[in-house]
Amino acid sequence: MQTFPLALLVTSFPFLISMGFTPGPNNILVASSGVNFGFRATIPHMLGITFGFPLMLLIVGLGLARMFIAFPPLHALLKYICIAYMLYLAWRISRASAVDEARRTIKPMTFAQGAAMQWVNGKGWVVALSLVTTYTVVNRTLPLQIAALSAMCLFITMASVCCWTYFGALLRNFLQTETRRRWFNYSMAALLVVSIIPVIWE
Repeated sequence: MQTFPLALLVTSFPFLISMGFTPGPNNILVASSGVNFGFRATIPHMLGITFGFPLMLLIVGLGLARMFIAFPPLHALLKYICIAYMLYLAWRISRASAVDEARRTIKPMTFAQGAAMQWVNGKGWVVALSLVTTYTVVNRTLPLQIAALSAMCLFITMASVCCWTYFGALLRNFLQTETRRRWFNYSMAALLVVSIIPVIWE
């Protein structure tokens, strides 16, 4: 009889915590949004990440990874889209408080944008594929294992983006001056570009 590998899933928890709370594209973006737009205005973006990443993990775990193995150019295409989109987001962050015109035109990300971004998030793909290949066993309970990992990711992702957004919102008072906010946004943009490097050199 094939049993559910509960112990294996429990061991994934430290990995999920470390990946969820360390700096990455999602956390950098919500922290920047917290500074520039506040916690409440960032909630749709936060919810998009919270539900978008577990959904991506579920879809990847249930078969999309096999498509990449069968057709490697599809993975390469996604990688290039990821790099281009992240560079665009880095530019967008750097412009968020540069001039009054930019401040009027740049808006917080929506729920749909936050969810869709998971498909071009290099760190997200690394986490999803690592979870599927390392913390599951191939038996009849595999779909249930993937669903359990996705549920764990939902709660950890929610906690992570809330903490990072709140951190950004707390910095708003310190970053009231145009110069401070500009340099903060430059720093966040630079961190986002740095987070892309492992994807480029993969």
